Amino acid sequence: MFRTRASRAALASGLALLLGTTALIAPGVAAAQQTQGGVIQRILVQGNERIEPSTVISYLPVAPGEPVDSAKIDLALKALFRTDLFSDVKIDFQNGDLIVTVVENPIINRVIFEGNKGLKEDKLRDEVTVRPRGIFTRAKVQGDVQRIVELYRRSGRISANVTPQIVELPQKRVDLIFKIEEGPKSGILSVNFLGNKAFSDNDLRDVVVTEETRWFKFFSNNANYDPDRLEYDKEQLRKHYRNRGYYDFRVTSAVAELAPDKNGFVVTYNVDEGPRYKFGKVTVETELQKLDKEVLTALIPIRTGQEYQDEAIETSTDALTFAAGAAGFAFVDVRPRYTPDRDKGVVDVTFQVREGPRVYVDRIDIVGNTQTLDYVIRREMSVVEGDAYNRALVDRSKRQIRALGYFKDVDIQEVPGSAPDRTALQVKVEEQPTGELSFSAGYSSVDQLVLDLGISQRNFRGRGQDVRARVSVGSYRQQLDFSFTEPRFLNRDVAAGVDLYGYRIDYSDFQAYKTATFGTTFRANFPLSIDSRGALRYTLRQDKIDIDASYCDPASGVNLSRAFCDQVGTFLTSLIGYGARVDRRNDYLNPTRGWYVDFNQDIAGLGGDVNFVKTDLETAWFHGFNKDFILSLTGSAGYVVGWGGDNVRINDRYYKGGLNFRGFETAGIGPRDLTLQQADALGGKMYAIGTVELTVPTFLPEQYGIKAALFSDFGTLGKLDKSDKVYQAGDVDCLQSTIANPADPTQQIPNYATPGARNTCIRDDLSLRASAGISVFWKSPMGPIRFDFSRVLAKEDYDKVETFRFSTSTRF
Repeated sequence: MFRTRASRAALASGLALLLGTTALIAPGVAAAQQTQGGVIQRILVQGNERIEPSTVISYLPVAPGEPVDSAKIDLALKALFRTDLFSDVKIDFQNGDLIVTVVENPIINRVIFEGNKGLKEDKLRDEVTVRPRGIFTRAKVQGDVQRIVELYRRSGRISANVTPQIVELPQKRVDLIFKIEEGPKSGILSVNFLGNKAFSDNDLRDVVVTEETRWFKFFSNNANYDPDRLEYDKEQLRKHYRNRGYYDFRVTSAVAELAPDKNGFVVTYNVDEGPRYKFGKVTVETELQKLDKEVLTALIPIRTGQEYQDEAIETSTDALTFAAGAAGFAFVDVRPRYTPDRDKGVVDVTFQVREGPRVYVDRIDIVGNTQTLDYVIRREMSVVEGDAYNRALVDRSKRQIRALGYFKDVDIQEVPGSAPDRTALQVKVEEQPTGELSFSAGYSSVDQLVLDLGISQRNFRGRGQDVRARVSVGSYRQQLDFSFTEPRFLNRDVAAGVDLYGYRIDYSDFQAYKTATFGTTFRANFPLSIDSRGALRYTLRQDKIDIDASYCDPASGVNLSRAFCDQVGTFLTSLIGYGARVDRRNDYLNPTRGWYVDFNQDIAGLGGDVNFVKTDLETAWFHGFNKDFILSLTGSAGYVVGWGGDNVRINDRYYKGGLNFRGFETAGIGPRDLTLQQADALGGKMYAIGTVELTVPTFLPEQYGIKAALFSDFGTLGKLDKSDKVYQAGDVDCLQSTIANPADPTQQIPNYATPGARNTCIRDDLSLRASAGISVFWKSPMGPIRFDFSRVLAKEDYDKVETFRFSTSTRF
C-alpha cells in the first residue's frame, strides 16, 4: 500500500520509538533531580530540527535572570512533554546556562490501513484521530488502535486485532501503518429466553434487536454479537413488558456464550415477568395556585382500571408539561410518583407538578445548515435569546422548523449556558434536497399517456422562497404555470405570492369542446392564532371555450344541448377569495396524531363576466397505533352556485378523479353528456369525498425505502343547474336527432325536442362511487415513486375507471 519501506533495523527503531517513550523520559527526570540551583544567564536549545528554539523556550516556565532549582526544572520537563512535540527531553544547568536537549516527535507522512476487508477505508479514517502532517505520539496511536478495535467489535468481529507499525522516513517523518487482522464475523446461533410465560420466545425475538444469523439475512446488521446491543435489548424488553401491564418486570441477566466450535454465540435472556397490573387512582398534586387540579387531571389520558403502560405515563407527563407551559409556567417540573398495590394488582400514580428552577435562554446556536440562511430558521423559533425557557415553545419551534420541509432531521438540544440559570439551545438540522424535478404519467382508457414535467425550489437561494414552474405537454393538453412565494413579506409573518398560468385543452377527438385559460392570482397567508392561519387572494383570468359549430347545428344530425352550446365564447372572471385553516397535527409533514380543518370561499362577480360563489371544506384526522400502522381519515366537500341570474359555467365546476379519487380517471366521475360517443364530462356543482387510509408494514429492510398503504376512497359528484338538464328551444332530441320530412319522406329534418323536457342524454346521478386498493411509495435512486393499484367498488355505467396510476419526481 506504500512505495518505500525502511530496513528491518529502521522498523525496529520505529517500534521502539512507539513503545518505549516512557523509558526515554527517565534520563530527563533524573537530570532534573541532580541539578543544582542558581540564576539562569541564558537558555540553550539542542537537538531541535523542525521547531525553532524560541518556540521551545516559550513553553518553559522559567526565563533568563530568574532563579532555578530542581522543582522548576521538573515543571519545565512536564510542560514540554505536554506539548506532544517531543519524545524525549533532557534539561541540564551548567555555569548559568540552562541546556534543553530535545528529541522531536516525528511528523506523520501517511496513515495506511492494511488487511481491512469488512470495513471500508473511509470509515476507518473517520474513526481515527491521527492525520497526515500531524504529530506522531504514542498515546494518540494507542487510542486509535482501541477505536478501530471497538469499531470492528460493533460490526460483529470481536476477535479483531490491530497492530500499529511505523516506517521511518527522512526529515523526521514516518508512515503509520495499522495492520488489521479482522478475524471471522461472530454470528448469533440462537436467541433464547428463560422465565417468560406471557409471551413466547418468537414474540420476544421480534422485540429485541439482536437477530439469529440466517443465510437470507444478508442485509441485516443485527445478526452478529455486540455487547452494547444486548444492553439495548434489555431496555427494549423492559419497554415491551411495562407497556403491557408488567410493572415489576426486570431482566435478571443477559448472557452470550461462545459455542464450543467458536462459530457463533448463543444469547440467553433471563426475565422475571411478575404479575400484571392496572392503573389505580390517578391524581395530580400541585402547589401552583393558577393551575386547576381538575383541569390537569382531565388532560391525563389515563383512566382507572386501564392496563398499566409506561408510555401512558410519558404521554401524561408531556401533556401536563405542555399545559403548564401554555398557562404561562415556563419553569415546571412534572414527576410521577408510583404506589403499587400488589395484592389488588393496581398501581396508583400521582403526578407532582412543581415550579422548577428558573432558566433563561442564553443564546441560540444553529448548526448543520449548509444552504439555508440562519435567519430563515430563527424566524420559526417561538423563543428568542433572553426569553424564559419553555419546553412547550421549544417543541413548537421544532415542529415549525420541520414544517418548512427543508431538513431531513431537526433536533433542539439544551447545552449549558454562561451561568447556572442560563441554557443555550443548539438547533441541529440536516439539510435535504428542496428542489424537485418531477415527472408524472397516467394511463387513460383511450390508451393515451399524459406526461407532466415540473421544476420547483422550495428554498430558493436558501432564503425560504418558493419558486415553481410546470410544463405539461401532450397530444391533447398543454399547460404552463409559474408561481413565486415570499414567506416573510416585508419582514412580517405574512406569506405573499403570485401565480401566473395558462393552459389549452383540446379533446376534440374525444369531446365536443376545447378550452383555453390564462390568468394570474395574488395571494397572502397570515397567522390568526398559534394553530390557525388565514388567507386572502384575488384572481383575474380569461377563459375561452370553443365547440365545433356542427355540434350546435340542428341540421348536422348530431346536436349538443343548448345549455352546452351556450358555453361558447370568451369570458373574464374576477374573484376574491378568503380562507382559514386550523392545524393541530403533531407533525406537519408526517403526522401520527392530531387533525386539521381547512375552509375556503371564492366570490366571483366583482367585475368580469361571471358570477358565482364557491365554498370548499377539507378536514383530516390522524392516529398512529405505532410507527408502522398509521390511520388517517380525510374528508372534503365543495359547493358552487351562480348568482345574479348566472348558471355555473362548465369550467367553474368541480372535476374529480385521478389522484383525488383513485380508481377513476381524471374527471372520471360525475355528470356526463352522452350525446357523443366519448361521453363528455360536464363537472358538478357539488362534491363530497372521503378517504380512509392505513399505512402498513412491507416487511422489507428500511434501507429499501418502500412503504405501503391500504386505502378506500368514496364519495359523489354532481348536481347541475336545472336548465342544463332540460331541452332548450332549438334543441333536437339527443336519441333521435332527425326524422323523415312528412312532405318528402326521402329527406331528413331535425327532430326538435319539447322545450323544458328532460334531456335523457344528460346523466347527473348524485350516487355513491367507491374504490379500494393499495398505494406503494418507493424512495428510489431517481426520486420518490408512487404506485396506485385500485379496484372500483361502486360506480355508474358512464364513469371512466383506471386500475393503475404512477407518478415520480427527482429531487435536487
